[in-house]
Amino acid sequence: MNKKTKKTIFAGAVSLLAALSSQMACAAEAGSFSLTTGLDYSSGKYGGTQSTDILYIPFTGKYERGPWSFKLTVPYVRITGPGGVVKDVGAYKTAGATRTTESGLGDVVAAATYNIYAGGGANPLLVDLTGKVKFGTADQNKGLGTGENDYAAQADIYKTIDKFTAFGTIGYKVFGDPTGINLDNVFYGSLGGSYRYNQKTSAGLILDLRQKALSTSSPQREMTAFVSHKIDKTWKAQGYVVKGFANGSPDWGAGAMVSYAF
Repeated sequence: MNKKTKKTIFAGAVSLLAALSSQMACAAEAGSFSLTTGLDYSSGKYGGTQSTDILYIPFTGKYERGPWSFKLTVPYVRITGPGGVVKDVGAYKTAGATRTTESGLGDVVAAATYNIYAGGGANPLLVDLTGKVKFGTADQNKGLGTGENDYAAQADIYKTIDKFTAFGTIGYKVFGDPTGINLDNVFYGSLGGSYRYNQKTSAGLILDLRQKALSTSSPQREMTAFVSHKIDKTWKAQGYVVKGFANGSPDWGAGAMVSYAF
């Protein structure tokens, strides 16, 4: 992708975020807000000989009003490994000879979602459109990120039938290119389902897929199993485990999240 095209994408993304921020500011008194945090731990060799272990602790604020929702995630990340591997990209440059540990601020992510369709009845069909910007705030010199901004757009579909909900995602991601590296833009998607055991507890599976970002790297293929539980009207908890099936994904991972709604 040439520089002119990337500047056009960046300008469009900034304009979109400005418009969405204006919408959120105008609606601030009538919406709902939630805070989420937790931890995510993963480990994998990503096609190399040494493992890379990543601890990711996000702090996420989410605002919802009508068909709109806005989300901002500010994470802490710690990476132990030979280098060259970052979260959500995988191995993107040559690893070092020894394992080191680096930590600090991760990449801040802003997202805006609009529900374009919500079918009525007892078994609704929902369709959402989302735009995301990942800001390159993680320290590239420490190997915590690529140091570049990424942009993504995706569509999500949900269909509920009694206690079962099926869902899927299709999206396209534009990577920023670190110095001397040309990352390919990729399509990604997911397919999954959840079963509601009662009014508070549900569980499900998600298969995530993504094209490889470099000709020398691998695509992502991973399965996530999760359990979600509503503690009360304001608190919600979720736990999950991840199994990777390609060198672009971690070999395994696990995490837990807790949310508080205002």
